[in-house]
Parts: sequence; structure tokens; C-alpha cells
Amino acid sequence: MAHPSQLGFQDAASPVMEELLHFHDHALMIVFLISTLVLYIIVAMVTTKLTNKFILDSQEIEIIWTLLPAIILILIALPSLRILYLMDEINDPHLTIKAMGHQWYWSYEYTDYEDLGFDSYMIPTQDLTPGQFRLLETDHRMVIPVESPIRVLVSAEDVLHSWAVPSLGVKMDAVPGRLNQTAFITSRPGVFYGQCSEICGANHSFMPIVVEAVPLEHFENWSFIMLQDA
Repeated sequence: MAHPSQLGFQDAASPVMEELLHFHDHALMIVFLISTLVLYIIVAMVTTKLTNKFILDSQEIEIIWTLLPAIILILIALPSLRILYLMDEINDPHLTIKAMGHQWYWSYEYTDYEDLGFDSYMIPTQDLTPGQFRLLETDHRMVIPVESPIRVLVSAEDVLHSWAVPSLGVKMDAVPGRLNQTAFITSRPGVFYGQCSEICGANHSFMPIVVEAVPLEHFENWSFIMLQDA
């Protein structure tokens, strides 16, 4: 959950998000070192009174400033590609959920069950109870078992939407007529918030996503109650 004046990412709640945080720190350190070096060179060139008559011809420095950027790009590209392939892996999901984007709400269908599905609308500000978050709470949460591979099939019924939950490292476009898929594993129980991340009309900012990760026993009890009420 993000908080006011937060500068960094939300706390990771999935292994992929942890990898993304580590890669962010890795890339940020490289950028910091490059920026420091460039700033030092600029200050040194501006303030020094010394001159070098061979400044226009130096094979050594040309070799260095050709090879060094190439090495730096490789140090960034290799971990980036590794995470890209990790995010694309879907290994034997325990649960498949179809998320459909509408103007302006989400509907969820648990395809492993015969009749388990519901619409998820934002709770209006005047109906919020103490402790609930404005513009983020929904009347029905997407409940999943913790530490289980979850596959989410994402599509839309009208216009482009995007199903995104930052703390899980998940963001997938919902395209009408197209079925995209993504997968994640929650590493701890909790409630994780997201929002539609594609401009989809007047009420784009009023279709939040709430994922609640619970122990398997609690998930089975919840699904049993939902099936009884269906």
C-alpha cells in the first residue's frame, strides 16, 4: 500500500516484484555512478587552468569510452532479460481467474468453478467505513489463496483497460476481443490495491482493483459461501 510522500516502490508481495525491486536498485546504482563521473568531468574541465596539446588525438581514451558503455549496457540487459522471461513463465497454475474490464468496473470469473463470478465496483466515498481507502475500496474483492500460482486472463468488453497491481508486479492490458494472460504468486497474506492503468473514459480513475490473499483454508470457505449464494 502506497503512503503519502512515498518516493520508492510499494513493498513487494510476490517473487517477481522482489526481482524487479532488486533490478531497479541495480540500474539506479549504475545511473548514479555514471552521473557522478560525468559531473566530475564537467566540473574539472570548467575549473582547471591546465591544457593538453594532445587532447584531439588519444587512442586509449577512445577505446575506453567505446568499450565501457557497451559493458554497462550488458550489465543492465542481462538481468533485465532474465526478469522478462521470469514474468512470462506460467507453470501449472492452481487457480485461473478471468478479469473483464468494463466502463467502469471489473468483473471476475473463477473458471475452475462452475458458477463463481461477480462484478467489482468502487465503493462511493459516502459509503466508506472507518479504515477503508477512498477511490481504492471495492464492494467485492478478488480473493486468492496465498503462495499459490495464480493465472489471470485479462480482456475487456468495451474499450482498452489495464489490470495493474503494483505490489504484485502485475500489469496487463485488457483489449476488447483479445485474451491476454499474466501470472503471479503472493508471498504473504494481505490486501493489495491497484487501479486501471489505461485511460478508458470519464470514470477511468474510479475502477480500482483489490486483491485479497488469504490462507488456502480461508479461500475454500469463501468459495463455498460464494457458491451457495450464487
